[in-house]
Amino acid sequence: MITEIGITAGDIWHYLDQHYEAVSLTQLVSEINRPKDLLLMSLGWLAREGHVILNQESDNYKVSLRR
Repeated sequence: MITEIGITAGDIWHYLDQHYEAVSLTQLVSEINRPKDLLLMSLGWLAREGHVILNQESDNYKVSLRR
């Protein structure tokens, strides 16, 4: 499971690296073809390591890479 989380974290990182503006969590879930719970675990990993910035905007979150 840890390997899957790490691979998905890499997918998220590469996706965000191609999008200079923040993307919504909804967009991230729809664009990356992984189960939502796996994507959320991977996003948490990236956030814990300080690689992403999460901002809550009304009923959704915006995600971007820390550059």
